[in-house]
Amino acid sequence: MADAEPRQPRTLDEEIIAAEQADVATMLTDADREARILDELRMGFEALGHVGAAVSIFGSARTPEDHPEYRLAEETARLLGDAGFAIITGGGPGIMEAANRGARESDAQSIGLNIELPFEQGLNPYVELGLEFHYFFTRKVMFVRYASGFVVFPGGFGTLDESFEALTLIQTGKIRNFPLVLVGTRYWRGLVDWLREHMLGTGKISPEDMDLFVVTDDPHEVLRVVQDAQHRQPRRPSAGNGPGSSR
Repeated sequence: MADAEPRQPRTLDEEIIAAEQADVATMLTDADREARILDELRMGFEALGHVGAAVSIFGSARTPEDHPEYRLAEETARLLGDAGFAIITGGGPGIMEAANRGARESDAQSIGLNIELPFEQGLNPYVELGLEFHYFFTRKVMFVRYASGFVVFPGGFGTLDESFEALTLIQTGKIRNFPLVLVGTRYWRGLVDWLREHMLGTGKISPEDMDLFVVTDDPHEVLRVVQDAQHRQPRRPSAGNGPGSSR
């Protein structure tokens, strides 16, 4: 029996991660991959360099429009937008759509950072500035670099991924004065109790690590916490940091 042909990777993330596996076809050389990664980072830097104070909002893509969490995300984004913050989301449906919708209602800049997935997920209709990413890791850079904080609504694995990546960056001092707000006390209570009982209780984290995030149901509390942050400033190009600069 002849060996099966290697299958085609469905995304560039899968292509780069599975590049050494015999059952997945290798489509690119490492030089090609490096060029694509650089192009993606450059695209994000150029498109978002003007963004000042902004907040990245995360949550489930599966939250329907008539759900209270959708309305809460829309209201929270509207309050943040009224206060002068741009809103950054993953650009998809559910909570992301609600946040972009609230941004548009407040005339704040509504940004969506979409990701290539095996299943179709286009930008929601409330995104004003939309970018398409192939790689999760390049997209994550943009979420953190151009935001003053994260506001996290109930969600699944992707939401937890973004939340814990931010917590790791804060804990290790890679980013400072960066608030992370979990919205939905009932939803997050079990996770917070588990962190306190198992991670803190067995010495895997320090007591002060439990203060790296805030849990609330109040959009005005979200605004207060985010306003206390040290906000990013728009990039101001100069002769010393143009193309070819080492700065």
